[in-house]
Amino acid sequence: MASVVEYKGLKAGYHCGYCDSEEGKASCGEWFHSWTCQMLKDFVCHDNFRSGKYVYKPVMNQTCCPQYTIRCRPLQFQPSKSHKKVLKKMLKFLAKGEISKGNCEDEPMEPTAEDAVAGDFALINKLDIQCDLTVLSDDLRESLESEEKQKGKSSKREDANELIQSQDIEEKLGSGEPSRSVKVHTVPKPGKGADLSKPPCRKAKEIRKERKRLKLMQQNRAGELEGLQAQCEPLSSSPPKAKCNQPKSLEDLIFESLPENASHKLEVRLVPVSFEDPEFKSSFSQSFSLYVKYQMAIHQDPPDECGKTEFTRFLCSSPLEAETSPNGPDCGYGSFHQQYWLDGKIIAVGVIDILPHCVSSVYLYYDPDYSFLSLGVYSALREIAFTRHLHEKTSQLSYYYMGFYIHSCPKMKYKGQYRPSDLLCPETYVWVPIEQCLPSLENSKYCRFNQDSEAVDEGRSKEPDRLQVLYKKAIMPYGVYKKQQKDPRDEAAVLQYAALVGQACSERMLLFRN
Repeated sequence: MASVVEYKGLKAGYHCGYCDSEEGKASCGEWFHSWTCQMLKDFVCHDNFRSGKYVYKPVMNQTCCPQYTIRCRPLQFQPSKSHKKVLKKMLKFLAKGEISKGNCEDEPMEPTAEDAVAGDFALINKLDIQCDLTVLSDDLRESLESEEKQKGKSSKREDANELIQSQDIEEKLGSGEPSRSVKVHTVPKPGKGADLSKPPCRKAKEIRKERKRLKLMQQNRAGELEGLQAQCEPLSSSPPKAKCNQPKSLEDLIFESLPENASHKLEVRLVPVSFEDPEFKSSFSQSFSLYVKYQMAIHQDPPDECGKTEFTRFLCSSPLEAETSPNGPDCGYGSFHQQYWLDGKIIAVGVIDILPHCVSSVYLYYDPDYSFLSLGVYSALREIAFTRHLHEKTSQLSYYYMGFYIHSCPKMKYKGQYRPSDLLCPETYVWVPIEQCLPSLENSKYCRFNQDSEAVDEGRSKEPDRLQVLYKKAIMPYGVYKKQQKDPRDEAAVLQYAALVGQACSERMLLFRN
């Protein structure tokens, strides 16, 4: 069914949760009733962000804290030193119950969409942003569905082929080829009272290994040590390092084996956001209780602002229609809760959208009692690994969207440490490596990242009369609709909407007018 949207216009002069300005924030918003995953994919590529069924776009050159869309390239991602600390901290806790003191200093425990509660979602409630089209009536649904069927199945196949062909398939991280560097084996230190003038004592087994190593080195005169690395173990008593002296992969660090008598058990479950799903329904009460605990402790929300209605509206209500595809992931596309179960109890929930080309992080809430595990960082690393896993079957699904990057806000700059990553140019909507953007952001909050001064947004609205409108249960081009509506305020709102969504989306979505 076609995506139906209500444009809510520009909201300016409201509280910013980042710089605490009372009237500094500005954004435009739409309320979606139904939405295809492909449509959301196009929207997140234009600085839009989803909060429940409300989708907003910061007015970048007006808002106090410009929010740049950031995406990570998981296929080339390598965990940093601080990332590894977080993963090792989790493993130690699971294996032995060890609790490390303090969080990771350079990566604060913040969710990826903190502003949704602190600013924009609060705006939805405080300004009482309501949808005018409360329910899609049966006859309206039928008319929309019949309209879709008339377009023909062939166009759907063409769109699917274009989608697959248009995505850039990134080179996989790590080909598995061994390193050409020679591995240095250290001899165990001599014991107390040993005669240092004599060779250190070694066991017969170690001597045999040494002889085997020397023999293999003679066979590999060119320094090719593939066979050696596959057969020869290090002589030191310390645990063996990753093969080929290469750093451990993200998956190696996350899924490192635990002892049989591990102190804790962690399980990550992917649950569709649907009250028709039995697993979602059975875990709803526990998930909601965790949300309330998180909002009150971390964001200091009063109880009346984090009730079941707010929770459902914000995190359990999605306009995305669940979709499956022969070439898509087994779980399908749509909105999901990634639940982290520790010893049979939910301690964190990551809200994500799985789209044809990316995993998009929407929100994270967690049990404050487990803040010592740096669950914000840990969940982001798990979502990056999850994206790589989905890519194995769905080659075009190769990006991880982390919401917004705000350079002027210290607690949101940590997203830039998930490298390699790109920022979206707010004027031309092309992706630019973050390293090229940072110097400009040091000088100005708002920046155009595209260095080509003549470049423009290729997808901008050029023919607003072709924009599709849903009016009195009839679908018509805006050129026809505007002849029936002479209100200049309505025309200004429609043109503002067209400029916001671009030409392609304006022709594929239905703008509801009452």
